[in-house]
Amino acid sequence: MKRTTKILLALVVLLIIARLLLPYFVLRYVNKTLADMGAYTGHVEDIDIQLIRGAYQLDDLRIRKIHGKIKEPFIYIPKTDLSVEWKSLFKGKLVSEVECYEPEINFAFSDNEASSQTGADVDWTTYLRKMLPISINRFAVINGKVNLTSLITQPRADLSIQKFQGEIRNIRNVEDGNKKLPSPVVASGDVPGYGGTMNFSANMNLLKETPDFDYNLRFSDLQLVKLNPLARQYANLDFERGTVSVYSEMAMLDSKLNGYLKPLTKGMQIFKLDEHKGRTVGRFFTELLAQAGTAILKNQKHDQVATRIPLNGTIDNIKTFTWPTIFGVLRNAYIEAFKGEFDNNITLKDALKSVKDDFKAKRAERKTERKEKRAERKAERQQKRAKRKAERKAK
Repeated sequence: MKRTTKILLALVVLLIIARLLLPYFVLRYVNKTLADMGAYTGHVEDIDIQLIRGAYQLDDLRIRKIHGKIKEPFIYIPKTDLSVEWKSLFKGKLVSEVECYEPEINFAFSDNEASSQTGADVDWTTYLRKMLPISINRFAVINGKVNLTSLITQPRADLSIQKFQGEIRNIRNVEDGNKKLPSPVVASGDVPGYGGTMNFSANMNLLKETPDFDYNLRFSDLQLVKLNPLARQYANLDFERGTVSVYSEMAMLDSKLNGYLKPLTKGMQIFKLDEHKGRTVGRFFTELLAQAGTAILKNQKHDQVATRIPLNGTIDNIKTFTWPTIFGVLRNAYIEAFKGEFDNNITLKDALKSVKDDFKAKRAERKTERKEKRAERKAERQQKRAKRKAERKAK
């Protein structure tokens, strides 16, 4: 056997051995990275590497809160695929994509730190970069589940979104570089606890510290009877039947936002004469008055009560407006029924309007301050002239 052949065979053997050992070393590195994430810790059961595709898969990724009382892990993903995004590579951009299969995320909200599990105190992007140093350009969720426990604590109200499908594309702005909102986002899922569905679509700029966005969000056909624990606590009534759908559009630019919420009920019934179980005298009359008000404010032809609630302000201070909301109820009842669809009249320009309006308000404020200062200086000059005049007369 020639020496060259022996060298080539030795290299092949070394490559095979390296390939067999590589998953072991990568697994150790990943688990070491996930072991200490502040209040959370993570672990991966196994790793499969596909060198030709430029990818590797994580099996059974679990992330738990270290000193938490919640049994369910914060994140559980049976299979995660991390790979090079080849279509972007052909465009001269080295970026990656991540796909999570059947993930489960369990949020919990509580004033007690041990009973709270939100992940807000961890910079997750840091650990993603350690596991995948190539910037992520696409992130997808396939058939996931999102559980929000104690979303409202008194009475306790949970929200679970199942069969969750979601995708974020062009995160690193590889395509459409001139767009203000280059990253499309879509998500959908079932809301079995309330008998409805959720749909979300948006365009975003995720490269900013506070992302800009323009979104549409819809919760469809939620069963009103499922909201009775909240209705009894906060309104002293409960629903007998009916559904509610909620439509929302929102645009935000530089933390300034504009948008609306449009709740729309169908076939709502509150009062039932022969309901006796657990109903107090106070609730009897509250439900009777609410049913009478519903009859007055309902669009009889479409059997619906609806309104449009404007939202405006900043990400830290969202304001609603009472009179437009009341007018919306009356408009739906007596002028024109709201449609069960988006109004499609909120764009990024509307968020810009709020910025311009704020600028105009500040400019007017500065103008008023300058005017007041001029008036003060004028009054001071007049006082000095009057004083000098009085002194000359005294002489």
